[in-house]
Amino acid sequence: MAELKYALYTGCTARESTPELLMSTMAVAKKLGIELVLLDEASCCGASHLQDFDDFLSLVLNARNICYAEKQNLPMLTICNTCQLNTVMTKERLDSDEDLKSQVNEKLAEVGLEYKGTSSVRHFLYAIIDDYGLDKLAEKVEKPLSDFNVAAFYGCHNIRPSHLHNKQNATSDDYNGENPYNPTSLDRLIETLQGKSVDYDSKNKCCGFHADLQAPKTANRLTGTALLDAIDNNADMMVTPCPLCHLNMDVKQHSAAKEMGRDIALPVLHLPQLIGLALGIEPEELGLQHNVTEAAFVN
Repeated sequence: MAELKYALYTGCTARESTPELLMSTMAVAKKLGIELVLLDEASCCGASHLQDFDDFLSLVLNARNICYAEKQNLPMLTICNTCQLNTVMTKERLDSDEDLKSQVNEKLAEVGLEYKGTSSVRHFLYAIIDDYGLDKLAEKVEKPLSDFNVAAFYGCHNIRPSHLHNKQNATSDDYNGENPYNPTSLDRLIETLQGKSVDYDSKNKCCGFHADLQAPKTANRLTGTALLDAIDNNADMMVTPCPLCHLNMDVKQHSAAKEMGRDIALPVLHLPQLIGLALGIEPEELGLQHNVTEAAFVN
């Protein structure tokens, strides 16, 4: 297999609020021999909030980010579900509407850029599963997770809308895609790392992040419901491919517990942290010391 190389679009969260996500992504990529070129010029995707106020600005912003991957002649790799959604939504709209693409490129020309549509956009989860391959990943496992029940939490934006998700992740003509009502990719990854995947109803539900400011009570209930569902199904930990989901699930356990009227204490890992542990990477290199809910099982 040829060496994998991507232009890594970190988004803003992995550089600020969850630095452990970037640390662990880089550590896992190094261990697996995947080359990542950081897109330092790229900016926030709009986080599904800018889009509500200025749709055209959002398109220009996300097209600008993709341009930096195109300049590297590389596919873009994302590590945030919301970044993935906003970037692929922009790509689909510009690739299917020449007039809109021309309008966006008019603005991009002011900073010397042109969106061409030549770079694909792929989330780290599917790059590992489909590009690197689960069979090959299984061969790299040094510390199997066989003692742990792991609850996969997919979040909303990486699996919906399904037509857009499947279009971006199709690897062949017979690709069946991810079913947003019954996703399996993250569960299959857990099993590849020899962990026990927890079956629970909330795995594909919303974490509440995007309702935090407008409806904090509702957000806390969404967060608490998912965490307690995992706990009630004997999860030892939770893993998510989205830093925004991670912020709610890890940081807000106290407020969620208060809303739900039950204690909540469940370690929540970023996707590359879980992979890294199974690969034998030291917890400090994976940034586990930055997680709010202590992952005592790694000691």
